[in-house]
Amino acid sequence: MSIRRIRSDGPWEEQYGYVRAVVAGDFVFVSGCTSTVDGEVRHEGDPYLQTVTAFRVAEKALAEVGLTLADVVQTRMYITHRRDADEVGRAHKDLFGQHPPTATMVVVKELVDYRMLVEVEAVAYRGERT
Repeated sequence: MSIRRIRSDGPWEEQYGYVRAVVAGDFVFVSGCTSTVDGEVRHEGDPYLQTVTAFRVAEKALAEVGLTLADVVQTRMYITHRRDADEVGRAHKDLFGQHPPTATMVVVKELVDYRMLVEVEAVAYRGERT
């Protein structure tokens, strides 16, 4: 099985020694994505838009191997406030629509930047469809 690593312009990848995504066989594992774009946290205070932006970062990595959000089979969402769960969940539902993956949402104490309200991960499958 070959392994391919996909890098992005994420500000912490080089510093912390990780890549945006790893393709391993039929699976693509997308590491934690936030609403940080071009080094700036976007949509401060808005959990819905931060979630959308974070999944768009993941989607960009998936596109590099010809996949879309419809190919995602599992997501994880880490939120810093229980009060944001409904907005984060609504964004998740809006993005995945007719192709819902399995999902986990966990409340954590904080993320790397205090302005981040949500961080997401995704696993996609690029194998045969039935």
